[in-house]
Amino acid sequence: MKRLFPAPWLSLALWVLWLLLNLSIGPGNLLLGALLGFLAPLLMAPLRPQPISLRRPGVILRLFLLVGRDVIVSNLQVAWGVLTCGTRPPRSRFIKIPLDLHSPNGLAALSMITTVIPGTIWSELALDRSILLLHVFDLDDEALFIQHFKATYERPLMEIFE
Repeated sequence: MKRLFPAPWLSLALWVLWLLLNLSIGPGNLLLGALLGFLAPLLMAPLRPQPISLRRPGVILRLFLLVGRDVIVSNLQVAWGVLTCGTRPPRSRFIKIPLDLHSPNGLAALSMITTVIPGTIWSELALDRSILLLHVFDLDDEALFIQHFKATYERPLMEIFE
């Protein structure tokens, strides 16, 4: 049964969503929704992330608070950089950050963290997952930024996922 329905709740949700989006429970929509609910999870099963077991809830909470703090601080820094760009243009750069984190789930979490923090953009990940290319809006000291990035985000994610 697990082979036919790798994610039964997702199948049900897709079927219901199809019916809601079409605002019809006609036989054609019932059949197409069921077909979508059956085929989509089946075809995308290889893309599903590996199961995880979250360890160290204290580290998760600390990481959540650190990311929240950095979002607020980065918002203020980017706003200040935009407001004062006439007097001092931002020093935008691409930097290469060596990674010790190799867990796919940890890397996904790291990509989401860099996405929500203003002024940083995840640009590229090396095929062997050893180097991250990151664009930073305004960067004074590259070595200091890399040290902060690894200590604040990468190490806690390694504790959680590896």
